[in-house]
Formats: sequence, C-alpha cells, structure tokens
Amino acid sequence: MTWNLWWRFGDWRARLTAIESVIRAERPDVLCLQEVWSADGTSSAAIVADALGMHVELTDDAFPAQRAKSGQPGFHNAILSRWPLDEVASHALPGRDGTLGHRRALSAAVASPFGRWPVITTHLDHRFDDSEARQRQCEAILGLVASVRGNPDRDLPTIVAGDFNAVPDTDEIRVLTGRRSAPVRNLVLSDCWEQVGDGAGATWRNDNPYQAATAWPNRRLDYVFVSWPRPKPVGNPQRAWLAGLAPVHGVHPSDHAAVVVELTTPEDAVSS
Repeated sequence: MTWNLWWRFGDWRARLTAIESVIRAERPDVLCLQEVWSADGTSSAAIVADALGMHVELTDDAFPAQRAKSGQPGFHNAILSRWPLDEVASHALPGRDGTLGHRRALSAAVASPFGRWPVITTHLDHRFDDSEARQRQCEAILGLVASVRGNPDRDLPTIVAGDFNAVPDTDEIRVLTGRRSAPVRNLVLSDCWEQVGDGAGATWRNDNPYQAATAWPNRRLDYVFVSWPRPKPVGNPQRAWLAGLAPVHGVHPSDHAAVVVELTTPEDAVSS
C-alpha cells in the first residue's frame, strides 16, 4: 500500500486518526508513505506503526537546520512493514540541474517469510512543469533498484511505490516502464495498476474536498511498481484498488487516495 498523507495540513490530528483507521482496515503487509511529519521525538508514521504493531523507518530530513531554527515539523518518506526492515538507506535525488536536492527515496529490505524483499518508496518534484527534474529522479531510482535488487532470475523483485507527481504517459513514467530508453539494461518496472487496476485509478481527485480550489484535473499520480525481469509469477500483481476515498467520521484522511496492490508471493506460486 502507498499513500501520501498530506503532512500537517488541515486538521492534521483528526486526519491522522482517519488515516490510521483506513490503514487498519486495509491491513497491508508493507506500507509506503509520503509527506510524513516528525516532531517531538515521534512522527505520523511512527504513531501508525505503534498502533498497528509494524516496523517503521523514515528518510532523513533534507532541511534539519531550518527545522531546528523554525520549530517546523520534519518532512519524510517512510516504509512500514509487518516484518523487520534491514539495509535501510535514505537517498537524495537529483533536481533539474542534476545536483542532489531535497527529494528523497528510502530503500529497505523486508525480512519477509519468503526471503529478502527489497522495497523503495519515494516522492518526486510536484510542479506541473517539472518533468525534466522527475525524469532525472526516475533514472536515479532505476539505478537504485539495480543496486538493491538481487538476481532478477531467481530472487524476489523490488517493489517501488510512492507519489511520482506524474501521469502514466509522461516521459518520467515511460522511462520507468520501458516505453522510453532506460538507463539500466535489463531493468524496467511493471505498473501494477496498468495490469490489474479497474478504471482510471485517479489518486488526485476533484471529489476530494481538499482539492476544491485545485487547477489540476483528476490524475493518477501514485503508483506501485514491481521490477522486471523477475522469476514468474512471483511479484505479479493480482489485483489493485484505491483506499481512503471516503470520509471517516466526517473527516477525509488526505488530499490523495491510497493505492493498494496484492502481489503474488512464492507461497502463492507453489500453491497455484
């Protein structure tokens, strides 16, 4: 499951209660979060993880000095997992000019019952006109996948999830899915919603009250990808759906919808 939690905007306390309720209902084994806040020795991700009995890791904050001076909460990506997280690393992503910027990817190896399962979560630049920056960031993410995945012919594939701030036909998503020349040979990502999702799958939606003043149309910005090649059928998506669309006790959880995907495990492959 992947979800942008909209940091501390709006009535964030009530929203966090609603967020926890949605996640509890979905019961993901692995959860990738973006726009996670941190303050006073805790974070929105840690609060959810503690409530649900999950392991949690966060990216570093790109602006620690400014946060310390202003007292403003931190801004992170996070991975939560039912199983322990190893090999955790926070990675700075390039900006438009190629130098490392404030955007981050978080990588970890989930110690799953099926073996080491690499996971990466990220949140790319958001401006409508920043495709150039996102293309550089997607190329960096493919390089990161190549560095953390095992043997693509026999090991568990890498899951990549997050808010990419780009629709499927953009150059940045096309480089991930192999529709454009990719920087890493023998590596592309499968878009799980494209394979098994129903409908447009918009996660930025005009039926969300937080988008009442937005100038953007309905857009699919949030993704769960799985690396290819992989040992078939392990990692193949079985179904995908959206979550967090409805208010919880009158409170909409976030300005984004969540994406939830069921993937084929080695256990599924043996039993099928």
